[in-house]
Amino acid sequence: MSDQNIKIGIAPINWSNDDMPEIGGDYALDTILSEMSEAGYKGTEIGNKFPSNDKDIKNVLKKHNLELASSWHSTFFLSQDIDSQLEKVRQKCSLLNKAGAKIINIAECSNSVHGEMNSPLDLKPVCSEDEYNILAESLNKAGDICNSFGMSLAFHHHMGTYIQNEIEIETLLSKTDPSSVYLCADTGHLYFAGVNPIKFFEKHLQRIKHIHFKDLRLQVFENINFQSESFLKSVLKGVFTVPGDGGIDFVTIGNVIKSSRYEGWIIVEAEQDPAKYNPLELAISSKKYLDKIWSN
Repeated sequence: MSDQNIKIGIAPINWSNDDMPEIGGDYALDTILSEMSEAGYKGTEIGNKFPSNDKDIKNVLKKHNLELASSWHSTFFLSQDIDSQLEKVRQKCSLLNKAGAKIINIAECSNSVHGEMNSPLDLKPVCSEDEYNILAESLNKAGDICNSFGMSLAFHHHMGTYIQNEIEIETLLSKTDPSSVYLCADTGHLYFAGVNPIKFFEKHLQRIKHIHFKDLRLQVFENINFQSESFLKSVLKGVFTVPGDGGIDFVTIGNVIKSSRYEGWIIVEAEQDPAKYNPLELAISSKKYLDKIWSN
């Protein structure tokens, strides 16, 4: 690893799915964390099997010599009371800060179809100008809350949500305060949404505060029909995998990151069925692949 202070972690969703808890549901948290450590990773994000208080989170991670990098947090600024949503952000930041994390990955999930098995991706919500402004103002306030805890808000673009493609991401970035709202850039979701991840990283690294490295099995992706298939059905088909096992050019993306001032976490993430794709084996192979990229 270079002197950029970049840490490589891995997400628990590689073992146990948050949107479909039955996928990998038989994996115990202790097994998941043990295998992360065995594969050589330094940290992870919170998944649905984690305890709910900061002391237990710290203890279970310490047992496996892992750090807490961040956690996903769904907001509903465009469909629910904004003040109550901001209070939930405050509560989540308090928990994460005590547990040792410096990043919260926020995704706006109002009217999202990403968690609905039978809703095609083409039914994703689309922001009006007024909704963009409401969302941006709300995220600025949420970012200020995060800053008050010594943390950063990294907005997670995601398939099936209001903020999915390049125009939507860039519109949101242009309307938000760069000192309050950063980006969690996810290579898999970028590619899935038709965005060139290499060019995106070159253009937006100054706003990127957290990175998810997710690969795509292109032979699966090329047969996804946005008009008839949901995000979850795409996952079940095996569209996602770990870096080095799919078709995204992580060597070039890695070089872009290495030539920048980026410091922080890169989290390996791949929603897939562990009964079909062994998570430990893939975790080990991906870590070796990324180590080779960073050693060159």
